[in-house]
Amino acid sequence: MNKEQFWKLIEKAREHVPDTRDGSDIACRASALLARRSAQEITTAQQTLWDLMADSYQNPLWAAAYVVNGGCSDDGFDYFRGWLIAQGRSIYERVVADPDTLAELPGVLTAVAEGTDLDCEDMLCVAWNAHQKATGRELPADAFTIRYPDLDPAWKFNFDDREEMARRLPALTALYSY
Repeated sequence: MNKEQFWKLIEKAREHVPDTRDGSDIACRASALLARRSAQEITTAQQTLWDLMADSYQNPLWAAAYVVNGGCSDDGFDYFRGWLIAQGRSIYERVVADPDTLAELPGVLTAVAEGTDLDCEDMLCVAWNAHQKATGRELPADAFTIRYPDLDPAWKFNFDDREEMARRLPALTALYSY
């Protein structure tokens, strides 16, 4: 399953979820749809997911997740990117290209109003759960690799530095009164 097919799977899952702000429901639906495919497709979907995770492993996005979720550990950044993938291709690509555009998204505006975090650990398990359902076995341990790029040293500063964050992510920090 290549990226194009993976994104189609996510969009189809989103079509069947009443509240697309909830990444967990999207992940559950995506896993059910994926479980209907061959074990090989499920395995390659896992690699595609982790390729998207690697593509989004960037300091500016991590800084944005830090603002949005009131802090962001390594695991928290993974879960935030899981939520971002659950939002679909166009939002994912837009936000990865410019994390400050998160401030324009209706789901983010709602999260601010409700005081909720944006995360979806369940998205990281879509292929694992599908493989288990389809085959009764766990996904093979060697089914995928994770290759994170080096982080941009220009973004190596303390994310608690409000002035620097406001300079780099003005819309998002204003939205969150950060």
